[in-house]
Amino acid sequence: MTSRLLLAAALLLTAAAVAAAPNYEGRKKCGSCHRSQLESWEKTAHAKAMDSLAPKAKAEAKKKAKLDPNKDYRQDADCVGCHSTGFNHEGGFDPKEPSKYLAGVGCENCHGPGSEYRLQHRKAGQAFEKKKQTTARQQLAEAGQEFQFEERCASCHLNYEGSPWKGAKKPHTPFTPKVDKKYGFDYAKAVRNDKAMHEHFKLEDVFTGLPVPPFREEFQSKARPAVKGKEE
Repeated sequence: MTSRLLLAAALLLTAAAVAAAPNYEGRKKCGSCHRSQLESWEKTAHAKAMDSLAPKAKAEAKKKAKLDPNKDYRQDADCVGCHSTGFNHEGGFDPKEPSKYLAGVGCENCHGPGSEYRLQHRKAGQAFEKKKQTTARQQLAEAGQEFQFEERCASCHLNYEGSPWKGAKKPHTPFTPKVDKKYGFDYAKAVRNDKAMHEHFKLEDVFTGLPVPPFREEFQSKARPAVKGKEE
């Protein structure tokens, strides 16, 4: 009887943990407030990542990587994970029912699944607007927001056989520095490339304390004012 009770309790705890895990929501929710960032991102290569898997797209690059340039890779599970948002995770991209808001390498690929921390952003923004009350940034981290992006970038750009990145595992990307030097990945350089990421805009000091990305101060010193969106 005791063992059954313990098993039941363990199952309940597991179910609660799964239920509490943040889900992917797609960039429409993010862009409803961060309009300038979204519009800047839409011009990047990451925004068009899924398009590159279509037949005849990037044909020469595919030939170099020994892929069939006439094949449609948009349904290939070995490919879509690095060309979409949240593939194989709750709320993430599903090739069978593709959402345009999850196609491409979007906000949550870097910042983490947003169902929980997006609500924190909304509440904190309202408190700051009404009372100039700030919120501890640690609350965002606890709600699933990512502040150290390098591993997330490496999981696609450095996920090839023989990679110096220790986390590399199958399915490996066929686009390696041996195929073309341009596939060599320098995180510090890439994160500063507005054509790859998005332009950075002035952020109000709604959140305080750690954690913060190591390059936040640098980006904010050069940032332009943003066009504010409205939460739906």
